[in-house]
Amino acid sequence: MIDREVQIFTDGACRGNPGPGGWGVLLRSGKTEKELWGGEPDTTNNRMELTSAIRGLEALNRASSIVLTTDSQYVRKGITEWIKGWKAKGWKNASRQPVKNRDLWERLDELCETHNVDWRWVKGHSGHLENERADALANRGIDELGDL
Repeated sequence: MIDREVQIFTDGACRGNPGPGGWGVLLRSGKTEKELWGGEPDTTNNRMELTSAIRGLEALNRASSIVLTTDSQYVRKGITEWIKGWKAKGWKNASRQPVKNRDLWERLDELCETHNVDWRWVKGHSGHLENERADALANRGIDELGDL
């Protein structure tokens, strides 16, 4: 049973592609907010965009009604449109090539089975307050890689 509404704002970043990357998440439920971030030393921007959505959903301890806002059309369209075809074709894309980042797509798909997710897109770096905060968290994830 879904008994609460949560807003999740996600972003991924990469310095070089591939290169060091980071992911950032802002979660909001009522007046409560939580920030999450992390990084990987050698990754791609798309992997970080997917990871941010996954980490946001993994942070929830029960089924929720979610509005998840991303600036990645790759993530939004992938999970809402493309994934059905990929699964039907044995995880092959329209060019009959293996789907990139299949491990992350499978995890995201699994998490979406638990929650009611309304996927929203916002243009990145357009002044959207929560997207800018998620971007800053993703960059913090990269910056903190140097602290290891």
